[in-house]
Amino acid sequence: MKKIVFLLSFLSLQYCNSQNNTSTFEKEIDISKYASTITSEALKEALYIYASDEFEGRRTGEPGQKKAVEFIKEFYLNNGIPSPLGNNDYFQEIPESFFKSGIKASENVVAFIEGSEKPNEVLVLSAHLDHIGISSDGQINNGADDDGSGTVAVLEIAKAFKAAINDGNRPKRSILFLHVTGEELGLYGSRYYTDVDPIFPLINTIADLNIDMIGRIDPKHLDNTDYLYLIGSDKLSTELHNISEEVNERYFQMEFDYTYNDDNDPNRFYYRSDHYNFAKNNIPVIFYFNGTHADYHRPSDTPDKIEYDLLAKRAQLIFYTAWELTNRNKRITVDKANN
Repeated sequence: MKKIVFLLSFLSLQYCNSQNNTSTFEKEIDISKYASTITSEALKEALYIYASDEFEGRRTGEPGQKKAVEFIKEFYLNNGIPSPLGNNDYFQEIPESFFKSGIKASENVVAFIEGSEKPNEVLVLSAHLDHIGISSDGQINNGADDDGSGTVAVLEIAKAFKAAINDGNRPKRSILFLHVTGEELGLYGSRYYTDVDPIFPLINTIADLNIDMIGRIDPKHLDNTDYLYLIGSDKLSTELHNISEEVNERYFQMEFDYTYNDDNDPNRFYYRSDHYNFAKNNIPVIFYFNGTHADYHRPSDTPDKIEYDLLAKRAQLIFYTAWELTNRNKRITVDKANN
């Protein structure tokens, strides 16, 4: 009798957890099918183009950066992923007047997947599309890791969601794929989006998952390469942090390193990438980062040095996390709002 009571209690608990705390949608289909579309081969093919000399280091407003945004736009067009702006217009134009003197007009690139049940609730996946351009000695800074790795990861995550939609498995909430410009010169693109022209109301934005450098290994982790730095996951939402941990434990068990999440971290990375412009508006964030290395902001940050299997695994982790956030029964809560 006690065994029967225990079994019924266990089943009841599992049902309650499924209904209230986790995504029942996730349990109905095999999402690994879509995660597996994010491959090292596809990432490598895209990054060898995106971080090539042809793109001239992608400095904001310069010809190479214009080539970069066209590359991103063509990817979304070719994969049937629309823009929220309509009419195949994927560019959120940012006028020259918004930038400090000497920076030319630029643009963010945006693509969109509309949710099936709660389309007005939007998850943002962001990465910066720019880099630092050509050095004074004429060398091109290709920015393969910074942030070519994040850019191609967002593209492949978008393609994975599109594969799910093609099978009739549209996420419950909407997703904005946001490629921001001007990060290297002062977080301009993300600030323009949050402070001037949010395409979707910030109050409807459930979280920002920001990807900035996830293709390399830093010196600290040479003996344990299966890692990723996470910054900001617990700053505004305990629930977001817990979801992130649970997804990793369920699918990957990689090491999450929170060194740079410390409020007293002298590097202040929490304030130095595009997620911060969302966080300052009380939107929960996670900043995914592999740490700095000897090629950071140098011409030697080239695509041949990227760890593509590791890049694919990290991108898959972010896909699973995005899937969970967009398919949970309830929107994640903010329990540590800024004053």
